[in-house]
Amino acid sequence: MKTACLQPTFRAVLTAFRGLLLVVLASVCVTGCAGWAPWKDKEQMRRNEEKYGPTADQRIKTLKQQVKAAKGGSSESQLVFTQELIQQMLEEHDPRVRCAILQSAVDFDTPGALAICRGGLDDPNERVRTEACRGWRKRGGEEAVKLLSARYQSDPELDVRLESLRMLGDLQEKTSIPLLAKALEDHDPAVQYRAVMALKKVSGKDLGDDVNKWREWAADPNAKTKEWSVAEAFQQLF
Repeated sequence: MKTACLQPTFRAVLTAFRGLLLVVLASVCVTGCAGWAPWKDKEQMRRNEEKYGPTADQRIKTLKQQVKAAKGGSSESQLVFTQELIQQMLEEHDPRVRCAILQSAVDFDTPGALAICRGGLDDPNERVRTEACRGWRKRGGEEAVKLLSARYQSDPELDVRLESLRMLGDLQEKTSIPLLAKALEDHDPAVQYRAVMALKKVSGKDLGDDVNKWREWAADPNAKTKEWSVAEAFQQLF
């Protein structure tokens, strides 16, 4: 008896739902996508920007335009621009935008740009610190080796430490060999492997992926060491 009473009610609800769905679909056909997706409505986006400020994507787009203009400007204008970037970096709360600021600063040879690249290595967000490591690979030089080495030794996040080792390898500076040799002693196999890959680039040698062989080489880089070969790898298998 109870089931029989519920059936008409269910049918009525279903009929009402179908009617509502038809109304919605009809409104979409009349108003187009903007009515169905209000977040794509330009007027709504403008009102949101006035209320909340530009989105991260909008700030990055504006930054790229400013960078393009600054690169075509005078040395004085670049000094002013990169000084303004420092303030933006300090005030920016979104890590994505701070990464974009870092990427922009790398291309300028000014005190402000240098300050941003140095400070980026101590950013509270690991994504930004990782981007800073890449920036120093692009800048290069002895300071890059020094800062990347320090970041490997001090960063609490493994991904940042691995990236610093990778960037040291890309720099191919002989002065990084002692630090890379130390990384071979790390207890984490991922760190050992990244150190081996970096040493291959820095030394110009290929001793294979055997960490012990690289430890022997690092102890005396001038000693004659047999390099890895495909034939040797097959001999070890059989």
